[in-house]
Amino acid sequence: MTRTDQVVTAASPQAAEASRRHKLHDKQSERDHRELRIDKVGVRGLRFPIQVRDKAHSVQDTVATIGLFVDLPKEFKGTHMSRFLEVLNAHGNVMHVENIPDILHAMQEKFRAATSHLEMEFPYFMVKAAPVSGRKSVMDYTARFDAAACGKEIIFMLTVKANVTTLCPCSKAISTRGAHNQRGEVTVQVRFSKPIWIEDLIALMESSASSELYALLKREDEKTVTERAYDNPVFVEDLVRNVALKLNAHPDVTWYKVEAENQESIHNHNAYACIEKG
Repeated sequence: MTRTDQVVTAASPQAAEASRRHKLHDKQSERDHRELRIDKVGVRGLRFPIQVRDKAHSVQDTVATIGLFVDLPKEFKGTHMSRFLEVLNAHGNVMHVENIPDILHAMQEKFRAATSHLEMEFPYFMVKAAPVSGRKSVMDYTARFDAAACGKEIIFMLTVKANVTTLCPCSKAISTRGAHNQRGEVTVQVRFSKPIWIEDLIALMESSASSELYALLKREDEKTVTERAYDNPVFVEDLVRNVALKLNAHPDVTWYKVEAENQESIHNHNAYACIEKG
């Protein structure tokens, strides 16, 4: 075997692989003749480990359920789904308001898209001390980032959900013994001029209810929480108004939507209220 034959033989596996790849058909890039632009196409339901900025501890490790999307021009049949994962993994696992624009712009560049979108929902944890005993326990909340880029413009929305206790003012007013209460879920969505801590939104929501919730309560704590709720009755309407007033006073909030839903304890239905700024 000559030297030339040896070189050709050695290179043949790589050459065969390159030839095979060259023959793979790019179906997504075929032209589509239906003349319909798609507003959002991408991946959803992706679970990914992330670190989120934490006011008390710098960062918090959690797991997010993520969606990544771009627009698709009318002339293309499909998009390349693997590229979304490439963009996400290239930016590591530390997520906060500051680096989300980088991910959105990277998707625009990768896909040559006019718009890009990101949705990210994750459990967020805080350590809380019981009001009397001081016993500490971990409370979980739900937080969500929704962001979009259109050209260079970025639109960002933070959503936080917290459970609270509400005690019915009507029940207290008409009853000689006690009053019915319920667990309520408060959802706040905000847009802002400067980043807002998730913890600050949670504190704002919990202070608007009859009482906040705790994971761990001793007897002396339970007595205090029960009496606090009784002394501070709120309808679901009061709850959303209390939150809205505090958001109105916040200098960095530019838009908000407040929702509250009480799981009624003496009715076979829930009570709901909503306020949206503007």
